[in-house]
Amino acid sequence: MTRQYRTLHEVTEEYLNEHPDEIDAFLTEIFADYAEDSDSAALLSALRVIARVKGITSMASEVGMSRQGLQKALSSKGNPRLDNINSIMHAMGYQLMPLPLS
Repeated sequence: MTRQYRTLHEVTEEYLNEHPDEIDAFLTEIFADYAEDSDSAALLSALRVIARVKGITSMASEVGMSRQGLQKALSSKGNPRLDNINSIMHAMGYQLMPLPLS
């Protein structure tokens, strides 16, 4: 019998579905990580997890993209424009806001 292992993204998505109050902390952490390492693939991948939790189809509609377009923009190989990221963040209920470096 072959074991089916879940990916970290699947586990994270399930956790955030069960604990939506943790999304704020998750977003803060992924943006803090991005500020340190500039790993845009990791940031986009984490945003894709949140989009799935919030409902990717409804978010795509709100952003003005197709479902596939949103998934592609938030893939590890995506390269969305800043205005797309801003729209995606607004659809998630957040805004992009600069913070001073510590």
